[in-house]
Amino acid sequence: VTKFRMPSRLRSLLDKQEVGPSTETLAESDFPVQSFRPKVQMPFERLPGQNPRKVEVERRRRLYLTFDIAELLASKGIDSNQLMPRHYDPDNLPPLEETKDTVFPIYLPLKVFDNDEFDCRTPEEWISLGLEPGSSDRKPVPGKALLPTDDVLGHEDPKSQELIYKWIDVGVLDYDKESDLYLVHKTDKKGLVRDAEGRPILNGGVTPEG
Repeated sequence: VTKFRMPSRLRSLLDKQEVGPSTETLAESDFPVQSFRPKVQMPFERLPGQNPRKVEVERRRRLYLTFDIAELLASKGIDSNQLMPRHYDPDNLPPLEETKDTVFPIYLPLKVFDNDEFDCRTPEEWISLGLEPGSSDRKPVPGKALLPTDDVLGHEDPKSQELIYKWIDVGVLDYDKESDLYLVHKTDKKGLVRDAEGRPILNGGVTPEG
């Protein structure tokens, strides 16, 4: 039998092999894999002529990753920094030429115009995406939030004229049903959701000590 005889220059042959890039996700992330999967209304059993459910989920996931809310708003002529109401200062009103036919500044919060009738998931479903099978810890869910770039002044006076608001990558930690508000935490430069000591934030930031 000669088919299973190893060549004498096996090491040199292996060194010459060129292997393509790995498809495995090597980047570290504090978000569960299922938190990036879109909700698809399709049967689990594929009908003749239809795409498999997994294929449709992957296609929509890649499509949604190409969307950027700041770019979408800018394409409609909307300045994200002007979406947050500020303190009314009658002595420092901008000239009419710069206000684009709007005499008064924005004073109504975005919540007034919010409509969740067409949301694909309830807030509780969004938060539950942080639960991984076999684990009792709930990880944060990825999202974007319109937040001030200055955290200190933003907490002291969210309506300050000096603040600049931008869409920032965050991890959604929890949801309060009574106030209808989300608790979010900004991601760091590596896209991780960590506390001041560099530890992952789990279960809404509540530690075992409370």
